[in-house]
Amino acid sequence: MKEFVRIYRPEIADTLRLSVPIVIAQLGVVLMGVTDNLFVGRLLGAVPLGAAGLATSLSFLVSCVGVGGLAVVATLVSQAHGRSDSRAINRLFRAGLWVAVLLSVVLGGISVVVAYNFDQMGQSAEVAKLAGDFMLLLTVSILPLLVFVAARQLCDGLRYPRVAMAITLSALVLNALFNYVLIEGVGPFPAMGLLGSAMATLLSRVFMAVAMVLYIYRSDLFRNYVRKSTDTRPLTDEVWTILRLGIPGGLTFFFEVATFSLAVVMVGWLGEAQLAAHQIAINMASTTYMMATGISSAAAIRVGAAVGIGSQEGIRRAGIAAFVLSAGFMSLCALLFLTANEWLVSLYIRDNATVAAFAASLVIMAGFFQLSDGIQVVGVGSLRGLSDVNVPTLITLFSYWGVALPMSYVFAFPLGMDVVGIWIGLLAGLTIAAVLLTIRFFRRLQHINPSNVLTNRLASSTI
Repeated sequence: MKEFVRIYRPEIADTLRLSVPIVIAQLGVVLMGVTDNLFVGRLLGAVPLGAAGLATSLSFLVSCVGVGGLAVVATLVSQAHGRSDSRAINRLFRAGLWVAVLLSVVLGGISVVVAYNFDQMGQSAEVAKLAGDFMLLLTVSILPLLVFVAARQLCDGLRYPRVAMAITLSALVLNALFNYVLIEGVGPFPAMGLLGSAMATLLSRVFMAVAMVLYIYRSDLFRNYVRKSTDTRPLTDEVWTILRLGIPGGLTFFFEVATFSLAVVMVGWLGEAQLAAHQIAINMASTTYMMATGISSAAAIRVGAAVGIGSQEGIRRAGIAAFVLSAGFMSLCALLFLTANEWLVSLYIRDNATVAAFAASLVIMAGFFQLSDGIQVVGVGSLRGLSDVNVPTLITLFSYWGVALPMSYVFAFPLGMDVVGIWIGLLAGLTIAAVLLTIRFFRRLQHINPSNVLTNRLASSTI
């Protein structure tokens, strides 16, 4: 182990320098949802908490195709940066913003349809009404969310992730303030109840998008990449490239998020107490998962940069360092979940013993799948750096929809294991995904042709 650390110390250190700000930024995004749930749970109770969790999960399910798809822009930017091609970076940045607008229109329409059909999902009448209204406000926030995500890809791809980190942390503070002011009603602001929490999310996302775009255009760091270009050619090729590589990447993210969102629906069939408990546990698991996605994003950027300069050894070392970091971090999270589950649950709810008992057992289950979750997301990121997106999409489709969801249903209902059975199915799907994606990455390493790396044609290779 000491020899491994000595050999890989530069790669581990560089991955940490790049991933920590991304991790903090990702954590900030997740903590906005945690903040919403903390305010809703403590101020409004279990039923609004369950409704908010249901609406937030399904809203993110819809928007995750855009969030996951736009992540490929950072990889393409890092590859172009490795080639010292500032013109390509300029065009990728502008094309990414256009793709964000396009996807927000499509995904916003889908979100509206979902919001008006909560009563078809087997939820109680009160939960369906509250969740539908909540989701309509979240739909409006898809556009600023995707604009922020698209713009931050330039910063991350050029290795300036602290920009998004600072903006996200500022938005986190604003989100907490907006929740307090708009839920209860403070001063001239009316008490909006549950909808106040959704409005807080909307206002926070608008701030993030505006702050990110303004910073990029005004900062000297990005002057060479965003100044008015003399290249007036249409961005059709770049938009198509982002969609061609990004949509499979977005679907990869979608299949995992959809699994957890549909799991929320199944939990709702079991009862309101189980739904509230599931939301508490999934908030904690989502927090650690988003931190692992920061390492995954760093892996995609570092692998992409190695592709840009044609370094086969750089690809290998960048991927291995990311796998090791994620495994170590998620192991520590697992230990925390397994030993402090009751204390963690007490941060969310104290006056409902039934919900607390369910949640404590689910946090233990979340602890068991931490390692699998961390490994699979780094596998996706490392493969994205190689522009390998189609096979990972199929792997996640099989793991989550072919294994996790059917197993969750069988264990929870026919076998009568209640909400714990749903989480056993989730654990099985995550573990299979982690194994298959890791095998895929190391298989790619064995078959990479240095000449293909140098000419950046990995996207068209098949193994």
